[in-house]
Amino acid sequence: MTQSITSWPELAEADTDSRLHALSAALGYEFVDPQLLEMALTHRSYCAEHVGSQPNERLEFLGDAVLDMAVTHALYTNQPDASEGALAKARAEVVQADTLAAIARSIGLGPVLRVGNGEELSGGRDKASILADALEAVIGAIYLDSNFASAKAVIHSLFETVILRAQSRPGLKDFKTRLQEVAAEAGMTAPEYDMSSSGPDHGRRFSSAVTVGAIVGEGSGSSKKQAQQMAAESALLQLQHNIAIEKTNHEG
Repeated sequence: MTQSITSWPELAEADTDSRLHALSAALGYEFVDPQLLEMALTHRSYCAEHVGSQPNERLEFLGDAVLDMAVTHALYTNQPDASEGALAKARAEVVQADTLAAIARSIGLGPVLRVGNGEELSGGRDKASILADALEAVIGAIYLDSNFASAKAVIHSLFETVILRAQSRPGLKDFKTRLQEVAAEAGMTAPEYDMSSSGPDHGRRFSSAVTVGAIVGEGSGSSKKQAQQMAAESALLQLQHNIAIEKTNHEG
């Protein structure tokens, strides 16, 4: 960051700066205007106790729209044959509050939020709604600090796995079917499955490994079908990731 944010009275300045630098590293983005990040991390409960501070609600409103656009574009581009209904369902899965909260936790957003004493005492830093809103606010702040391309890059980095998972089941197709379709579209040979099992008859566990090209996906479950589906999902995510990288390199 180009300057320190020193308005976190709950933390020592050095500790605050360290956590904010860690957040920037997790985002893969350095703010030109750190005050935008400060606002994005400010919950309304903090503003009620600190006159003059601004809550993150307007940035959340903006970030929600930016996130929707970036996710919609990714799904639309990656799934040219998916119906409107399937795309809408996939997008809803990606941007649901629990997903946003999980991503917020993974990048250390909670510890640097500015919340009021009441929220602090009630565990507000880890509430899904507060974390989800704050992540959207951070996305909105990145958009204002730079442009849509920068915000989209951050979103793709943070949400890549979730997007791949969501787009792997358009139309509620099972993973084995979807893996076979994607492999065929990529000009690859059909997936091949190997099965094994272990344990007593009343509690047998099945394991499956599927090979498609150089990709190997593994999974296990209480039935052969479940094990194969888990293996297919693992391979599908890898395959879609590779295809996305190849597409980006080709466009670049």
